[in-house]
Amino acid sequence: MDREELELTILTELGRVLSSGLDLHAIFDQTMRVLADRLGMERGSMVLYDEATGKLQIEAALGLTAEEIDRGRYDVGEGITGQVVASGTPRVVEDISKELQFLNRTGARANVAGRILSFICVPIRVDGKVIGALSVDKQFVDARTLASDQRLLEIIAAFTAQAIKINTIVATEREEWREERRQLRSTLQSKYKFDNIIGSAPSMLEVFDTIAQVAVSRATCLLLGETGTGKELIAKAIHFNSNRADKPFIRVNCGALTGTLLESELFGHVKGSFTGAIRDKIGRFEAANTGTLFLDEIGTIDTGLQVKLLRVLQEREFERVGDNKTMRVDVRIIAATNLNLQDEVAKGRFREDLFYRLNVVTISLPALRNRREDIPRLIDYFCDKFNAENGKNLNKISRELVNTFVRYPWPGNVRELENAIERAVVLSRGDALTEDLLPTAIRAFAQQSRNAMASDDFGGLVKRLADQSMTEYAMREGQIYNLVIHQIEKALIEQALAKCGDVKIKAADFLGINRNTLNKKVKDLGIESPESAAEA
Repeated sequence: MDREELELTILTELGRVLSSGLDLHAIFDQTMRVLADRLGMERGSMVLYDEATGKLQIEAALGLTAEEIDRGRYDVGEGITGQVVASGTPRVVEDISKELQFLNRTGARANVAGRILSFICVPIRVDGKVIGALSVDKQFVDARTLASDQRLLEIIAAFTAQAIKINTIVATEREEWREERRQLRSTLQSKYKFDNIIGSAPSMLEVFDTIAQVAVSRATCLLLGETGTGKELIAKAIHFNSNRADKPFIRVNCGALTGTLLESELFGHVKGSFTGAIRDKIGRFEAANTGTLFLDEIGTIDTGLQVKLLRVLQEREFERVGDNKTMRVDVRIIAATNLNLQDEVAKGRFREDLFYRLNVVTISLPALRNRREDIPRLIDYFCDKFNAENGKNLNKISRELVNTFVRYPWPGNVRELENAIERAVVLSRGDALTEDLLPTAIRAFAQQSRNAMASDDFGGLVKRLADQSMTEYAMREGQIYNLVIHQIEKALIEQALAKCGDVKIKAADFLGINRNTLNKKVKDLGIESPESAAEA
């Protein structure tokens, strides 16, 4: 093979190396091996400038021991390697034994007696700046061959420079990505701190106490509550306050898919396992490995898939759809449902063994109508949130409208309240939250409440109580208002209790007040309640 063919062969092989996607050290190692095989090179090294130390250091080498590599440090301008970096000019030494500037800093050429060993060193440039040098040593043949080797090594140095540049860009982007992940993780952990979840009602304080205890464990959790009560928010709070906070949090809406599609979503599938399976796919269990898997609407899973889910919970292993290879995972399960799973078990729609496997720690999230004292704070929070997102300044709300929000039954819970405030912010033209900005259902409720207040029956009640008070307490001027309100409250609560069969929690919902508030009113107003009145 003549020289031109040899060089073409070498460059072709190096092209494959550089396009292989290997890291910088592997690229250099493979490059040097090609030169060793094709050119008889004995040793090679890549020296790069370290800005932190201000010195040149062997970054990668072939034919040198670890100790020899460690000794390969130079100042810029020191020895032949240092001069090449300082000047940006290649150097060729025909016989290193006759070159006083050749330092042999590594000590690798101690035994070259009887041979003429040549040394070639060329600069590595990135964007016009010399950042290091590439050097090889091989047995001397003749000056012409040495010149050809120098030219070839300069081409390889240019290839190496591109690999270094790409490697640096990738490393920088990878570090930026890691930093973004760290910042995102920090933001999520801050966002889902228990202190940041709005709720001061006794029922919510009980939820916070439970999730604080369960977060540090790996116990399976079952979240129960109506749609819109914040089950996913609580699931994320558990995850981001656990020792898995830096691991994946994966959510699956089990109600959105059924049958094979849901099984594939959970466990993955192999190509050709069913119609439409055009490639292998990992499932959510694999994606959540070492982290948390949130199974929303767990009560909708069909019984056939429940068996496979039970196995994963018990054995921590499964197979992809269409595959016979067993896979193991370490996943914490948090499940959620708005169904009464015990009723579903009784009806045969949910496996009893799966229910008990999920029901390790159960957290019941209260409906918004059962924690009405949290509504004003939630209004403020959502106003701030959507003002920031939409560049608005909606920050005024009348007491009458706040009372409407507090009395409204909120069938969609916190999610419905959030949507109502977002709608109001988006449609607002000023800084006041007015009734006309609210959804139809809430406006209708407000109008209905006003009609009830203005009804003849209620007006007659007020007039009778006022007349009675002013007659009976004519001598107690200045107290008429309080006396009338006292009697109205008493009459209203007595009627509500009678209507609700003396079940206080139902009466509180009917009146639109908290149960604790109702209990205090019953006591303060001296309302007699049957011993059998339910407190739950």
